Amino acid sequence: MDLELLNRELSELSPQEIIRWTLDRAEQPLVTTNFGPHEAAILHMATRIKPDLPVVWIDSGYGTEATYRFARDQIAKLELNIQVFHPEYSRAYRDATMGGVPEVDTAEHDEFTHQVKLEPFARAMKASAPDYWLTAIRKDQTEFRQGLEVLSATKDGFYRVAPLLNWTELDIEEYLVENDLPIEEDYYDPTKVHGHRECGLHTSVSK
Repeated sequence: MDLELLNRELSELSPQEIIRWTLDRAEQPLVTTNFGPHEAAILHMATRIKPDLPVVWIDSGYGTEATYRFARDQIAKLELNIQVFHPEYSRAYRDATMGGVPEVDTAEHDEFTHQVKLEPFARAMKASAPDYWLTAIRKDQTEFRQGLEVLSATKDGFYRVAPLLNWTELDIEEYLVENDLPIEEDYYDPTKVHGHRECGLHTSVSK
């Protein structure tokens, strides 16, 4: 595919139109979610177009109680075709062997991130074998994401599509309000810790 040409075209479309464009072409699409603060938006958009779209959740085991309740409620409300993947070892095991969540920007935290996110994600992608992967990342979230395009090829041979890439947080929140969807305020990602950091997932799959 001519990614440069397609991205020029996709940049003129709404998130819903980008999702429809993707699902019209995909044979094995999926959307990933972490059930973070604004995730209800992409889940609502995508499942209104394809109700049985596989929804992959990498549950690290470190979510807050509010996040798990939010996940439960959205799975039920949106009737999600949820597919959950967990780390190979439990949180209790890492608490015992790592002493909890290691300090960021250390070799120990890199290994922690591999165990709770990168390895389960790779396993999920291998099991699902997608050709198109929908993700809710946005340019305004991190410096790395400012350099991404809506459509990009990954190292593993499938395409990453970011329908909300050019939306702002305000755009997302307006959509959530208009569609009576919640914002999950009490969210914690132990692989990022700080909101501006990359967890390594998107950098690891990028060419």
